[in-house]
Amino acid sequence: MSRIIFHIDVNSAFLSWTAVKMVMEGKPDIRLVPSVVSGDPNDRRSIVTAASIPAKKLGIKTAQPVSMALRTCPSLVLVRGDWEWYKRCSEGFISICRRYSPLLQQFSIDECFIDMTLRCQGQDPVALATQLKDEIKSELGFTVNVGVGSNKLLAKMASDFEKPDKVHTLWENEVPQKMWPLGVRDLLWVGKKTEERLTAYGIHTIEDLAKLEMGSLTRLVGHKFAQQLHENANGRDDSPVETEVAEAKSYSAERTFSRDYTDPKDIDRALFNVACIVAHRIRRDDFRASTVSMFIKHKDFSVQQKQTSLSQPTDVTAIILNEARRMLGEIWDGQTPIRQVGLGVSKLTHENAVQMSLFEDPKLEYYREWDRQYDEQRARAEDARQ
Repeated sequence: MSRIIFHIDVNSAFLSWTAVKMVMEGKPDIRLVPSVVSGDPNDRRSIVTAASIPAKKLGIKTAQPVSMALRTCPSLVLVRGDWEWYKRCSEGFISICRRYSPLLQQFSIDECFIDMTLRCQGQDPVALATQLKDEIKSELGFTVNVGVGSNKLLAKMASDFEKPDKVHTLWENEVPQKMWPLGVRDLLWVGKKTEERLTAYGIHTIEDLAKLEMGSLTRLVGHKFAQQLHENANGRDDSPVETEVAEAKSYSAERTFSRDYTDPKDIDRALFNVACIVAHRIRRDDFRASTVSMFIKHKDFSVQQKQTSLSQPTDVTAIILNEARRMLGEIWDGQTPIRQVGLGVSKLTHENAVQMSLFEDPKLEYYREWDRQYDEQRARAEDARQ
């Protein structure tokens, strides 16, 4: 049975959600005029976090300083974001999506995947996607795009086509026509640095990437990432829609800063804290993890992330932290301000076996003793709160 996956993405989420609240309060609809959402509208150093379509048509972009946006459009409407309201809007649209399929994976605050394979048997996927889109608009007052495809990658790519309030398909047989002409940066997981490497080699479109010989691609980005890029550029992705049950098999923690951090010591301190929390949780539940992932979020809400597989499962904080530190060095340039850092572990096991090579590390017992003391301190603190 061929899979049918929907990706639902709220159009200009923060601005749309702010507009809905303002309309409910009897105020003008800021979606109809040049407008932006920012941190503090009175602080010209604030960054644009969302822009209306009229503002975008003037060349105003997210991550742009408000002062620059005002030079472009002096009459620009500035509004402050409201995170508590955004959470309510997110919960509302996720709730409607869940009516269509229990196999739902929330990808971020304003987007999710749902597996519609069984629901669409005997029904037109585009008609169902249109129905879902219209229900969200009717009940919640904001619009979404729905991408329909045979896997998560294609559904996600389809939802990024023409906006707003649209349904788009991207089936495997449509990849050459709809996806290959796009710029290589439009491919999911291709960041700026990867784009620079590829374009320097003459790879400008997704089609160029799809047809690039694997040996050349491996030399450019490494073997593991080359395999992923080659599969994705050809429209192939076998990753499942991970429901809450599957997500419960992972542990994560994150730290959001009150301001943007650029000092590596501050970032490392935050990474250390979240690593301690995650490692403590898996030890508490008698797990060891084989995969470590981490992400950083910038002030424009863009995210960079990476994950790695360990040679064997572990619950040692130092091992998890060192992997996270290594990945941070690969995804952060050491200068771009960071607003949030997070770390997670997955592929969990109760297996206790440890390869003998680990005992060759003279620091391992020190690491384990440190973990034991940390766990005892956490236990005492938790007892005191009860």
